[in-house]
Amino acid sequence: MGSSGVQIVCMALGILGLIAAVVTIAVPRWKVSAFIGQNIITAQVQEEGLWMECVVQSTGQQQCKAYDSLLILGSDLQAARAMTIIGCMLTVLSLLVLCVGADFTTCIDNEEVKPKVSLVSAIGLILAGLLLIIPVSWAAHNVVRDFNNPLVAQSHKRELGACIFVGWGGGVLLLLAGGLLCCFSRPRSGGSGGAAKYYSNSASAPSKNYV
Repeated sequence: MGSSGVQIVCMALGILGLIAAVVTIAVPRWKVSAFIGQNIITAQVQEEGLWMECVVQSTGQQQCKAYDSLLILGSDLQAARAMTIIGCMLTVLSLLVLCVGADFTTCIDNEEVKPKVSLVSAIGLILAGLLLIIPVSWAAHNVVRDFNNPLVAQSHKRELGACIFVGWGGGVLLLLAGGLLCCFSRPRSGGSGGAAKYYSNSASAPSKNYV
């Protein structure tokens, strides 16, 4: 069974990963303007996210506009919305399951069930980490591909935004939390040994001969 200290660390890593996932979803900085070639106008910066695109002026003013329709969005953006939201929900559920099956809580008294519950939470955290890493990696691949594509106009080229890196970091934290739980949430295998010892003692008792 996993120790309480390891489970507390995994809980903290899971919470940090959840915060990073929420920031990745909410902040519209997946893609930012690339100032290359003739596109040297730095008076405003265009930022694109999952839900809206924004224009930031050099004076600090920011204007954002939500996307008009879901149908006009690319397949990568639609998939990123679904996967990141499912990942956040799975992270919250996995953390709640971990609280129930952790050694530092008394929600479950059966010591044989707790490792199994923690293992379920570990699998959920690993899946949540993958659901966060996959969409940001997909978006990063598209940005790099369009940036190096000579057929794409320079005004339409973008660079990697901060949310891409935040998403990578959050996904790694969730994978690390799930991996640690998998390593320290294995059921004990000493139950059968104790039973064998008990039977051996009882079986040796009739072998004594009394005169």
